[in-house]
Amino acid sequence: MICPFCGHRQDRVIDSRESKEGDSIRRRRQCLACERRYTTYERTDEIPYMVVKKDGRREKFDRQKMLSGLLKACEKRPIPMARLAEIVNEVEARLNDSPERELSTTIIGEMVMERLRGLDKVAYVRFASVYRDFQDVEAFLSELKVLIRKKRG
Repeated sequence: MICPFCGHRQDRVIDSRESKEGDSIRRRRQCLACERRYTTYERTDEIPYMVVKKDGRREKFDRQKMLSGLLKACEKRPIPMARLAEIVNEVEARLNDSPERELSTTIIGEMVMERLRGLDKVAYVRFASVYRDFQDVEAFLSELKVLIRKKRG
């Protein structure tokens, strides 16, 4: 490492610790020339998972954004917050297991709807109405009919 004070290229590590979050290592170093101490952080270089939107835009996967959508769909429903976090964790785990660094919103939305369908039908329909962009009552009724058929059959 280059000393931030004198520019010398040799130092010694005095102390190394893992960060509280566990995602980096903090190292206290001492320059061998000026003997001043400084801190460096070592992190793994991560390539973010990207979500491909319907219009072709790409954005970094944001678990908070997904949780926010689930909270809106489940508003005033008897669904524990822990279960919603579990859904987000399951989707994120699928992303992590995928060799692809990009996943379309179509795949992600279907994964969320599949889990909501088994959890709460009202939350499922709410989420589907936004996700599938229902334009009229007929589209909404069509989705409800599919849901009723699946329940009977």
